Amino acid sequence: MVENDKLSNSTMSLGDHLEELRTRLILAILGLAVGVIVCLIFGTKIIKFIEKPYFDVMRKRLAESDTTIDESEHVVLMNKFFSNVAARLESDPNAPLLDKASVDYLAKVFSQTTDQYKKELAGSSGDKKLPHWARLQTLAPPEAFVSYMKVSMISGLILTCPWVFYQIWMFVASGLYSHERLYVKKAIPFSAILFILGALFFLFVVSKLSLKFFLMFGDIMNIASNWTLQKYVSFVTILMLVFGIAFQTPIAIFILNRVGMVSVRSLRKSRKYVFLGMFVIAAVVTPPDVISQVTLGVPLYLLYELGILLCVIAAKKRAKQSDA
Repeated sequence: MVENDKLSNSTMSLGDHLEELRTRLILAILGLAVGVIVCLIFGTKIIKFIEKPYFDVMRKRLAESDTTIDESEHVVLMNKFFSNVAARLESDPNAPLLDKASVDYLAKVFSQTTDQYKKELAGSSGDKKLPHWARLQTLAPPEAFVSYMKVSMISGLILTCPWVFYQIWMFVASGLYSHERLYVKKAIPFSAILFILGALFFLFVVSKLSLKFFLMFGDIMNIASNWTLQKYVSFVTILMLVFGIAFQTPIAIFILNRVGMVSVRSLRKSRKYVFLGMFVIAAVVTPPDVISQVTLGVPLYLLYELGILLCVIAAKKRAKQSDA
């Protein structure tokens, strides 16, 4: 199929639309397959990149919390051991000739070692210096492999999103008139950029807030937060996709306005309903925590306002061109 011929047609039959859909799907899947293969090669580095918010939150938690390390089993046991030795030296007549000051000195060295370890955790990078119990875990033999494949597929989609969005928008453009297709072609690069920005916004901003909330809630419930690699990867990658798709809002509004399906006036009149709807959508597609819902609902509404602003700017630009 010749792209120029596609753009010159103003009408297409149902069969032509189905053929166009099939072609676009094949091209999108082929591009996605190439992206997944590339991400499979660099899968380990990608997983480390995705795990970074978790490690940052855990290192800060270990460094700031006195109870996280001091109440771990081995530390409690060692403290009790030194206290018990000191008590025995004073009360047991059959105790060996040991200087109690030496025991106190060893206890002090142990306490200083624990404090130094906490400082090293605060300044470390990656998971190499995290305690074993603070790292992401696997509970089944294939879990690490499944997580690796899932991360590679999602990363491949993010990597090839310009190509995938190009195919999606060109299928949409095939059912529009020639003057309408021009706006769709202009929207393709901005659509890809917004998708990537949405995914990165969740990874580096929202995910840390959500993880801190879940850890805090676990502390309130007196429950240990021992997360698995597969659950963490699913949580992060799915919401990266959700935020990437949600960030398409201004592009969708702009195109709908340009093809005459909605007006700026109707968009402005619907603000209060849209505001409520955005938070309902955020509550449905995010985990049941306030942080994720607010951090998706607020940007969604701001993106809606950005879409209106783009429509207003485009209308003023057209009016100036008409006057000229």
